[in-house]
Amino acid sequence: MGHTPSSRDAQPARFVAGRNPVRELLESDPGRVEKAMLQKGGSGAVRQIEHLAREAGIPVQFVPPAKLNQLVPGVNHQGVVLAVSPVAYADVDELLSSIAPDRDALERDKPVVVVLDHIQDPHNLGAIIRSCAATGVKGVIIPEREAAPITAASVKTSAGTLSQVQVARVGNLPQLIMQLKERGYWVAGAEGTGETRMDAMDWDRPLALVIGSEEKGMRRTVREACDYLVSIPMVEGVESLNASVAAAVLLFQAYLARIT
Repeated sequence: MGHTPSSRDAQPARFVAGRNPVRELLESDPGRVEKAMLQKGGSGAVRQIEHLAREAGIPVQFVPPAKLNQLVPGVNHQGVVLAVSPVAYADVDELLSSIAPDRDALERDKPVVVVLDHIQDPHNLGAIIRSCAATGVKGVIIPEREAAPITAASVKTSAGTLSQVQVARVGNLPQLIMQLKERGYWVAGAEGTGETRMDAMDWDRPLALVIGSEEKGMRRTVREACDYLVSIPMVEGVESLNASVAAAVLLFQAYLARIT
């Protein structure tokens, strides 16, 4: 039978294996699950777990038994392994409602949320969350796929600030941006060639700040959904800033604009 990992198992803390532990986690706390990895050609019990995972919107990957053995050596995985985040992800609607439950609260408090368009490096994710905590940002929203999840490296880089910032995942960022606009947020995307310099930007408003990926920046559909494209002035000949550094510069610019 499957079992909850113990110190005797050479099983990393970010994996849960075995049908019973996996089923319990999927039913009790699916927000923590990043991905379900199931053995190819698995039994009916494995297909039931697949159904639970897909119902919860969790990506499912079918892999050979050797892959599962490699992930959880020495553990009787029974053909099922979950990759688990060190923290629970928030539901995006609950996150936004907790920040501003209605339009009056939004206009009064003028919150900032951060949207990350496929940040790949867990260290960058952790550094951005740390900057969010330092500037009073309560919510970060990331894509469900093709983006860095919260890992032990993210937790370490965030220096313990993950308890202060909620993180939610969504399947479609352009749709999320439209949802933010409907709630009353203005959306500003960080763009090296953006027409609005950060020192000319009106930061004193409900704002969603979008940071693009390290290599490609914002995707076209995300860029086109923004109300503003904000640039950071730099001397000529210097390449664009690291994503987490750019996020920190813009977040502190927004913070200073609001307290001065």
